[in-house]
Amino acid sequence: MATKKDHVFAIIGGGIAGLTLAVALHHRGLRIKIFEQAGQMQEIGAGVAFTPNALQAMRVCHPAIYEAYERVRTRNLWPCKQKVWFDFYDTRNEDGDAAAKPAFTISNDVGQNGVLRAHFLDELIKLVPREAAHVGKRLESYEEGGPDGRLRLRFADGSEDEADVILACDGIKSRVRQLLFGAHHPCALPSYTHRYAYRALVPMEEAVDAIGKEKAQNAAMHMGKGGHVLTFPVNHGQTVNVVAFHATSEEWPDSSKLTAQSTREAALRDFSNFGPGITKLLKLTSPKLDIWAIFDLGENPPPTFAMDRVCLVGDAAHATSPHHGAGAGFCIEDAAVLAHLLASEEISDHRGHRVALAVYDAVRRERGSWLVQSSRRIGDTYEWMAEGIEDDLAKAEEEIKYRNGVIADVDVEAMCHQAREEFSKRWRAVG
Repeated sequence: MATKKDHVFAIIGGGIAGLTLAVALHHRGLRIKIFEQAGQMQEIGAGVAFTPNALQAMRVCHPAIYEAYERVRTRNLWPCKQKVWFDFYDTRNEDGDAAAKPAFTISNDVGQNGVLRAHFLDELIKLVPREAAHVGKRLESYEEGGPDGRLRLRFADGSEDEADVILACDGIKSRVRQLLFGAHHPCALPSYTHRYAYRALVPMEEAVDAIGKEKAQNAAMHMGKGGHVLTFPVNHGQTVNVVAFHATSEEWPDSSKLTAQSTREAALRDFSNFGPGITKLLKLTSPKLDIWAIFDLGENPPPTFAMDRVCLVGDAAHATSPHHGAGAGFCIEDAAVLAHLLASEEISDHRGHRVALAVYDAVRRERGSWLVQSSRRIGDTYEWMAEGIEDDLAKAEEEIKYRNGVIADVDVEAMCHQAREEFSKRWRAVG
């Protein structure tokens, strides 16, 4: 069997989850191989935001990850709003008035922090050895039986490789999850949440003309019946990230694809009840727009995040709708816990890997699964569809504050130490 220094950790997927985990493991002296199915390391989508727990997790994984984020992040542009997460607007009261004040504001220790995904990934990839990254590698299967008890990986291009541990960071449609539980297992495929979203990037100057300086230059959530529109600055304030969510009773036409072609005119129809400001903003988008189906693992979560020497990380484990803005942050929390466990000096063979991944499941599954369900609830809250809240904005504010607190008010470093202590306890019992 390979010695500890020879152990290879195969990271399937080169998005935010995969690269943060790769950095965390590499800088703890572990050998990594990243396998990304696309022709380059990339993330689908325009902007992503991070909550306070995510920034903690970045530092715990490795300070260079936080520094990379700092180089590309954009905060609210107004100094008085540096701790504002979102200003929430009641679209019934906007009536085209760009100066309309928010119905309420939700703040936290770090405020809104937006990055363009591609820019963040460009920084992260610099933190791992170039030879560790392999692109154009779509995993087809894996099996035991390699040299030294390793797992043998087979890819769609006919190539093969070996690893001691497989860390699946391959997203909501995770191939590893399908292989782990079987193609017909309920958790093999995600579920449609009956929401879709239009995404767009709008130049800041044009957005200011449409919705006013306060809303364009700072994070804003526009609430309405059956939909909500969120905006926040990215690209160091040059651009506004626009995501417009719409609820529907209809089924998604093709569950094998998360996007479909649509138009600006369709978006304008979907948000015709949102007032002149949102109409002006949507008119700035491209005539041809894609709509993004909002899928998650809320109906059929994986029964475990780890089995033997294979584990699910980030969206592969707990893919969530984006309404909390916390999915990427939970991916980084996963990476922090895994890095602490897998770098343990007590691990000398594959038995240690199995125990470490079992502890990861024990520490992360409840919190990850909670986020999936809570995000569904909070999406309903934004759209006045949450049972017991509807369009009562005082109740909505209370609900959002409580759930955001569960996300943000956590000590990630303590979580990692708890995981290490649990590992030591289980390892002594095994040994």
